[in-house]
Amino acid sequence: MLPRSRTLPSRIHHGVVEERHDIRHYLQVEVQPKAQTESEAINPQSNYSKCFDDDGRLKRTGTFWTASSHIITAVIGSGVLSLAWAIGQLGWVAGPIVMFLFAVVNLYTSNLLSQCYRTGDPLTGQRNYTYMDAVKANLGGKSVMVCGLIQYLNLFGVAIGYTIAASVSMMAIKRSNCFHKSSGKDPCHMSSNGYMITFGIIEVLFSQIPDFDQVWWLSIVAAIMSFTYSSVGLGLGIGKVAENKSFKGSLTGIGIGTTTHAGTVTAMQKLWRSLQALGAIAFAYSFSLVLIEIQDTIRSPPAEHKTMKKATFFSIVVTTIFYMLCGCFGYAAFGDTAPGNLLTGFGFYNPYWLLDIANVAIVVHLVGAYQVFCQPLYAFVEKWSARKWPKSDFVTAEYEIPIPFSGVYQLNFFRVVWRTLFVILTTIIAMLMPFFNDVVGILGAMGFWPLTVYFPTEMYIAQQKIGPRTTRWLGLQILSVTCLFVTIAAAIGSVAGVVLDLKTYKPFKTSY
Repeated sequence: MLPRSRTLPSRIHHGVVEERHDIRHYLQVEVQPKAQTESEAINPQSNYSKCFDDDGRLKRTGTFWTASSHIITAVIGSGVLSLAWAIGQLGWVAGPIVMFLFAVVNLYTSNLLSQCYRTGDPLTGQRNYTYMDAVKANLGGKSVMVCGLIQYLNLFGVAIGYTIAASVSMMAIKRSNCFHKSSGKDPCHMSSNGYMITFGIIEVLFSQIPDFDQVWWLSIVAAIMSFTYSSVGLGLGIGKVAENKSFKGSLTGIGIGTTTHAGTVTAMQKLWRSLQALGAIAFAYSFSLVLIEIQDTIRSPPAEHKTMKKATFFSIVVTTIFYMLCGCFGYAAFGDTAPGNLLTGFGFYNPYWLLDIANVAIVVHLVGAYQVFCQPLYAFVEKWSARKWPKSDFVTAEYEIPIPFSGVYQLNFFRVVWRTLFVILTTIIAMLMPFFNDVVGILGAMGFWPLTVYFPTEMYIAQQKIGPRTTRWLGLQILSVTCLFVTIAAAIGSVAGVVLDLKTYKPFKTSY
């Protein structure tokens, strides 16, 4: 039988295997040989075979490198472009320190979360296929509903943020060529709407890839692209510093009275901008919400959490080095006038071809990153629908469509309709609210504490049975409360930024 999507429910229906010649249902499963002895039935390892893992699902094929590519794709996203601006708000002292602390916290809590992939024994315990499954197994109760609401709202918001970021880069390509042809005489103003629609059409097509496991190649391409545009931004920043023959910026960040495109910076705006910078840095490191889903692609042995721990450490170290270099050199190049999108600060004329390459890389990367983040949301809705309407052919039936040179595509009408509507909705909202920095800050604040810190620490405490008021318990609680205050502060700053932008905003009339 053809490989099945592991994001779909197990295909067991009242213990009966159904076969149909024209369609295949989500509620089918290949029957595994029954255990020959009682000892084999008790030992999950006996269920391993050449084709199936211990849970009866198809063998996972992910490795350290594929997991690392997924993480790098998720982490080095459009957030890297706002880091020079973020350091510009915090200054040379606080900026790099805050970025380093976010990296350490993310690394630590990600390791805690990776150990929650299996409930009980880390080698043979029950697998948790999604973040919500892990919360359900370790915490249960209302925590599951709260986690799901926050996680999927965040994923929804990331899709909107990536649509905005992609349109900005697509316009930058068009404008740089326009400037080049007119020698700078044409202001080259244009609307972002058409570019958002173009990105949405591309995502509709890629969203039909059924499973997280099948987007590994897209993640690798996206990871390469992320390094490409980050390197261009870094190189241009170094070049501008060399041209200036000095490092711009100050120890405390943007000064009160500095003139920006939004007006003169007041003392209150300085505070809001500093808080918003925390959200921008938090967003740049956000990948916890898809960590369990990435871990579920890893093959074993060795134990999945060991591979994931190595992949997480490698990915965060690599991305932090890139973040420090891009953020610091960007701030050194532009000082207090560091732009919200680093690449737009270098102008559109010289060297226009290099900026075009960087912006093409951003668009390609965001196409892949959009899928990495949205696949868990797609899978959740499709699982729920399959349980809700198990007898509906529209929801559960898959039709095999031969594709020349590519094998067979399994078409599901519900998947086509639902995922298309999702992309359309995120595109429309992006057109209504195209505030890149503010959206990035809100998303970072919304997902940082609950998904990156609170749930991983609470699940780890429950799984390891750490007693209350012990030294380790107190340390985890102090970490959680501290990060909660950071999240609240970042959210306040980002909302204040949105309010400021709305004063000069007209729906669907945004132009650059």
